[in-house]
Amino acid sequence: MDIHNTIVWMNPENTPKKENFFKEIVKFTLIALAIVIPIRTYIAQPFVVKGDSMDPTFSTGQYLIVDQLSYKIEDPKRGEVIILRYPVNPSVYFIKRIVGLPGETLAMNSGKLTIVNTANPDGFVLDEPYITEAHKTSESFQITLGETEYFVMGDNRPASSDSRNWGPLDSEYVTGRPLFRLFPLTKISVFPGR
Repeated sequence: MDIHNTIVWMNPENTPKKENFFKEIVKFTLIALAIVIPIRTYIAQPFVVKGDSMDPTFSTGQYLIVDQLSYKIEDPKRGEVIILRYPVNPSVYFIKRIVGLPGETLAMNSGKLTIVNTANPDGFVLDEPYITEAHKTSESFQITLGETEYFVMGDNRPASSDSRNWGPLDSEYVTGRPLFRLFPLTKISVFPGR
């Protein structure tokens, strides 16, 4: 059996011209930008957690990918962690947990949060397993939310600036929810904070 090795000589006239190479690079870059920019703007965006208002659920330096699409289709639910634009300065983003929904009355008494709504006219005490003993407060307040308002709080109540300080959050300031926690590697998760 004969084995033949074939050598193909590259003729300089057959090699792609540098102009074509640069055209391909430009074309690839434009296509990549056409895909990445809309995804980053409307669907998913990276965020890095700063501060301890959500300890122990989220800590400073954790890297999150935030789903910005879901809340355009459905309303946020109680207990979900959200990313929001700070109503006092909308260029600043916060991470908080929703505890009160539109139209509800919330009453906190010695750190226990009672919710009154149409389904529970006598109210119910909100179960908050994400709050440790060290992160509770003993404050008291009562508030009724408007039809587009949410009440948000940090899991580390003593260290959180939230709806207790700057009032209910209008739905227009809700940006999205954490979809992935990518860093640190030991804490990688999908829908972190649930």
